[in-house]
Amino acid sequence: MNKIIGNENNFDRLTIIGIACLIIVLSGVFGWVYEVLFYYFNGGMKIIYNRGSNFLPWINIYFYGAMLVTFFAYRHKKSPLKVFLISLIVCGLLELLSGMVLYGLIRIEPRCWNYNEEILNFGNIGGYICLRSVLFFGFSGLLLVYGMIPFCIYLAKKIPRKIFIILSISLCAIFLIDEIYNFLIVRIFSLPRASQIYKSLGIKYIYFTK
Repeated sequence: MNKIIGNENNFDRLTIIGIACLIIVLSGVFGWVYEVLFYYFNGGMKIIYNRGSNFLPWINIYFYGAMLVTFFAYRHKKSPLKVFLISLIVCGLLELLSGMVLYGLIRIEPRCWNYNEEILNFGNIGGYICLRSVLFFGFSGLLLVYGMIPFCIYLAKKIPRKIFIILSISLCAIFLIDEIYNFLIVRIFSLPRASQIYKSLGIKYIYFTK
């Protein structure tokens, strides 16, 4: 990322890390918002479900996708078509391979996503991927390259360097601690997960992994 973003903006390594941290947070939150809205419509607009597996509104696979798009597509930002196609392909492969490993190989249940049970699932392959999802990834890549990344760069230039680095890294650390707790710590120490706590509060929740 330093060569992709840093060279054209003369950012040092810590500032690049700060920008990466913002992308991690914003892309995960973006994915959470999208899934909450989509599954609201998918469920007949009756119940709003909290998506993901954390306390905070963040879904990790969207951050992985954002990192891949930044690495492979941002350098082609002069060509929106290339950005769209690269985003579609790399994120589509990420979703397909993740689904095949998690549910086809490891057999984790319940599934995080299953396009067999969702609306607009034309081109569905094993419930892992469908045409609607890869098209969404393509358009999301455009939003990332021409919206989210420039916004993060703008903040890095406008906010004093030390403040920007401290705020961005601290914010990212909070989200990652939440992720580590719900993915790892609860398994080691048998602690209550975010889903269990939210359910006890009466919040509708779709929980992913066991």
